Amino acid sequence: MSELTFLSAVSMAEQIRQKSLSPVELVDAHLARIETLNPKLNALVQVDAEGARRQARAAEDAVARHENLGPLHGVPISIKSSIEVKGLRCEAGTRLRTGLVAKNDAPLVSRLRQAGAIILGNTNTPELLMAWETDNLLYGRTNNPWDLSRTPGGSSGGEAAAIAAGLSAGGVGSDGGGSIRVPAHFSGICGLKPTPGRIPATGHFPTSVGPFALLGVVGPMARTVADLKVLFEVMQGPDDGDPSAAPVQMRWPRRDELMQLRIGYFEDDGRTPVTYETRAAVQAAANALKRAGFKVEPFRPEGLEQARQLWWQFFGIAGGMLLGPLTKGREAELSPILKEFSSWVAAEPSHTAQTLLDTWITRDVVRMQVFYQMRDFPILLCPVASVPAFRHRDRSWNIDGRIVRYLDAWNYTEWFNLLGTPAAAIPFGRSKEGLPIGVQIVARPWEEELVLAVAAELEAQRGPWQRPDLV
Repeated sequence: MSELTFLSAVSMAEQIRQKSLSPVELVDAHLARIETLNPKLNALVQVDAEGARRQARAAEDAVARHENLGPLHGVPISIKSSIEVKGLRCEAGTRLRTGLVAKNDAPLVSRLRQAGAIILGNTNTPELLMAWETDNLLYGRTNNPWDLSRTPGGSSGGEAAAIAAGLSAGGVGSDGGGSIRVPAHFSGICGLKPTPGRIPATGHFPTSVGPFALLGVVGPMARTVADLKVLFEVMQGPDDGDPSAAPVQMRWPRRDELMQLRIGYFEDDGRTPVTYETRAAVQAAANALKRAGFKVEPFRPEGLEQARQLWWQFFGIAGGMLLGPLTKGREAELSPILKEFSSWVAAEPSHTAQTLLDTWITRDVVRMQVFYQMRDFPILLCPVASVPAFRHRDRSWNIDGRIVRYLDAWNYTEWFNLLGTPAAAIPFGRSKEGLPIGVQIVARPWEEELVLAVAAELEAQRGPWQRPDLV
């Protein structure tokens, strides 16, 4: 198979500008790889081959005419199927939206096109995005390119699998409780959960309102931090359709500024255990940052357990109340995973006006407490999840004699949705089965540039990205 599809997005765009690589050749290489591997992975649910080739020919003509080229000119990407791409289905993995075709591009998609990116198609999700694995009754299950018997995660699992397997150079996921970072961790790629509003969630389903606006974001996914950075730069900026939007200017730190930051790291949260290899990956990452010249010390902020509980009150209970009218009376059409999630929500009382108000106020108090502690440690380093990619249908794991259940394994990402902080996952280890293990880098709200700058330093210490063994 063509090595072209494993070039970085930055390298693809540079070679196209230098006329050493043709956008048509690059798109054809990706489409050939999709044709070969997607039947095994089920990562992409709609491939717009004709549209991609048309975009590629236009990109090639623009190069020939010496036009000003965008930073992603000719680069083939994919988009999660919960985000509107004009002319493509936007079903979010549910039969309740079967055949729904987007009439317009989401603002972030328009920005990617303006930067020259070529949209190959869109990728699979769990139904209504409510799982940390990817399976639904509409398109079926997505498999992990490192091990087909395991999940690539969710809800941006199709996106992660496609990027890891070289079916696309990068793309866009969404994240309300780890849905970018967990698939990145499971699939051995990079993913950024930005601050709510930094990249507009306009055109995403579920719509960015209420608790989804507090917790949920859209963000870039790629194989390298440099690719993550260029995707972020292209997509970021306010939009009136996102209630969390703010006119934040980009500011990349100088290296001398960066090296003054104190980094706090922790290997577990004291409640939910992680695997030995996960602990080792965080420790190795901490040591790598020390070698790079950073001040790195053990530190775990207080308030994380309360943040976990509050997250569930928004994402689980309030989210269930918002989605309830959509699913009511159509339970027979729902996937087993969504039925399971709904049963967890139904086991607890719905919010009253008072409990929702109390939850909202307590969230603000916890955020202030954590951010106060982060004055001393502006960057946090910690696990992404308790376990690496799990086998399809697993619901619990034994770690050092303790049982970790499905809803508990992802605490490590959920806190930062509740707190509204930017967080990136990058691969930095392997399990005993050879599965990738990521680590998480976190900063205070609106400081995505710090997260990506530290991630780049860590990636430089780690060495080149490694592709899945199966591909």
